[in-house]
Amino acid sequence: MADMLDYLDWRGDIPLAVSPFNEVDNLILAHLVYADFRGIVPESGEAVPLPAAREAFFRRSSRETLTADGSFLSKCPFLMDHLVSGERFGNMKLSRFIDETDADAAKQISAVTFLLDDGTAYVSFRGTDDSLTGWKEDLYLSYLPETEGQKRAAAYLNRVARELDCPLRVGGHSKGANFAVYASALCDAQDRILAVYSNDGPGFREEFVRGDAYRRILPRIHSYVPDTPVIGLLLASAVRHHVVKSSAAGIWQHDGFSWNVRRDRFVEAEISDTARYIDRTMDGWLAGMNDEARRFLTDTVFAIFESTGEASFRDIEEKKLKSAEKMLGFLFSLPKEKQGELMRLAGQLIQSGRQTAFEQLPERIFGKDHKEVTG
Repeated sequence: MADMLDYLDWRGDIPLAVSPFNEVDNLILAHLVYADFRGIVPESGEAVPLPAAREAFFRRSSRETLTADGSFLSKCPFLMDHLVSGERFGNMKLSRFIDETDADAAKQISAVTFLLDDGTAYVSFRGTDDSLTGWKEDLYLSYLPETEGQKRAAAYLNRVARELDCPLRVGGHSKGANFAVYASALCDAQDRILAVYSNDGPGFREEFVRGDAYRRILPRIHSYVPDTPVIGLLLASAVRHHVVKSSAAGIWQHDGFSWNVRRDRFVEAEISDTARYIDRTMDGWLAGMNDEARRFLTDTVFAIFESTGEASFRDIEEKKLKSAEKMLGFLFSLPKEKQGELMRLAGQLIQSGRQTAFEQLPERIFGKDHKEVTG
């Protein structure tokens, strides 16, 4: 099956003036922001042409090392090889790159603004990397009215809107999609936003989704999730998700390189039973927790990870035995009441899973059409 790289090889020479910006173009730019443009694209000043950004990036970063890494994050910079040779994006410029991480505030945000040939700008927010800080902020979404990353995203988009007078598209992948929607809802120049793209991004707390700011931007939100989404159906969104066929399985479908493309559109699919089971189980589990319990779970679980002294999940994985020893030691050193609370919350998750399995029996027997779902 074709993917976004094949799309660029086949249709990258078709200018935006001939074939307007589409959903696959969005996915490409939502992934290109994963490339580390520090020292290449300034936060302010002149925009950098794509060919110059590509040359500077690969002068600093080894292609061999990136290829050997194998993760979807390491594949994102190679998008530039396909973009630079076509008329569609070859003249694109990059501007206003930010990359900020604050472990104390659990803030991790990166963004870049792409200036396109059709006279528009695509503001792209990066999703979660493998840092503990980034993933901790993801869980903060479930109980904080506003995270530090969301706050910074809104400020960034407002700044871009002040400095540019062109129409805007805003998008992102994973947590970056959440930032894109949040920032767009609060944007002072919301009338200039043509579309907001959420690529397998988590939702929001119910009170935000019910608010006027979100309701104003809702008609312009385009949400895409793979057929077995784990991230994209979390929390509330009130948006109709377009379901995309993926060539991967399970959580690996979160990788946009696995999403199937036909011409200039995604290949449609149906939400899998597995995804519905996970979604309902998680919804039921979270519904049974108040904000205090969610905060306790987040802080305690990440305190266990942080006890390893490592900054990322990759570092923890590379030191499996030593990391496991430190985490178990920390877990058993917790006061008995905290250990008991963790066990109670784990038991609630198991119970929610059992209840979901029981509720899904009629659907398994009678079937149901799920080409689009509402989150």
